[in-house]
Amino acid sequence: MRSFSKGVIAIIAIMTVLAVAVAVGLFTLFNRVTPLPALGEGCTVTTPVGSLDLEIEQAQVAATIATVAARRNLPERAVVIAYATAIQESKLLNLESGDGDRDSVGVFQQRPSQGWGKIEQLIDPVYASGKFFAALVKVKNYRKRPLYEAAQEVQRSADGSAYAQHEDDGKLLAAAFTGRVPKAVRCWFSTPTDKATAPAGKATPAGKKRATDEAPLSAAEKARRKLVKTLGPGSTLKASSQKRGWLMASWSVAHAQEFGLRLVRYDGQAWSPATGDKGWKADATASAGRVEIS
Repeated sequence: MRSFSKGVIAIIAIMTVLAVAVAVGLFTLFNRVTPLPALGEGCTVTTPVGSLDLEIEQAQVAATIATVAARRNLPERAVVIAYATAIQESKLLNLESGDGDRDSVGVFQQRPSQGWGKIEQLIDPVYASGKFFAALVKVKNYRKRPLYEAAQEVQRSADGSAYAQHEDDGKLLAAAFTGRVPKAVRCWFSTPTDKATAPAGKATPAGKKRATDEAPLSAAEKARRKLVKTLGPGSTLKASSQKRGWLMASWSVAHAQEFGLRLVRYDGQAWSPATGDKGWKADATASAGRVEIS
């Protein structure tokens, strides 16, 4: 039987004590810290057929695609095809450089050299989505054709069959972001309180305003203007239908972090980022005719 020196035994004893202490310390720490909701930030899309977790940027892209389709009065099938294509090409991310395929950029990995547009245009999801849909509607019987065939007619990819694997996810996302399924999109993120700071330089006397100054736009107004720009001239946050209202509400939730929105209210429901991981909450005062953002 092998014997150990007293020194070795002492080292083993010390290591054992340290290991136990570390384990106890970690256990205590984990039980004292309140976990952040779902790792701090993210989005979840839930419909009767299932759920899908997204990064906030992916949710923003998905919301934009659905909104551009609504502006063009396209059917949900067109949105499903667009989602399956974008998932395959970029994982619903707005890539500012090619993902290994020469000059491909943006959500749909469209190539300037193939006439899709300039790089600075193609990295705008609104423009890129518009170009995709403009090409898709030219595909004969695209609504009835297998998804991968319709997508391949637009993309001319090396392997068009790859789009088919994302059809189920595309259907789930389309049901949510088009507004057909109410309160299907929820996002959450931390909202630290911003401390107001006085502007540097010479103060302007009270009651007066410099000629070059303009009143800063609120977060809600910035979001409203971008949504109007995406939907087209004349659009407002007035909901012409429940589906249209939930489309705009979902867009607002997806873009809330970008614009600093803290509340979205619509159709008897309210959302805020602090509790967004738990979904929408009942709010009897939320109008069914207008999406309120602030």
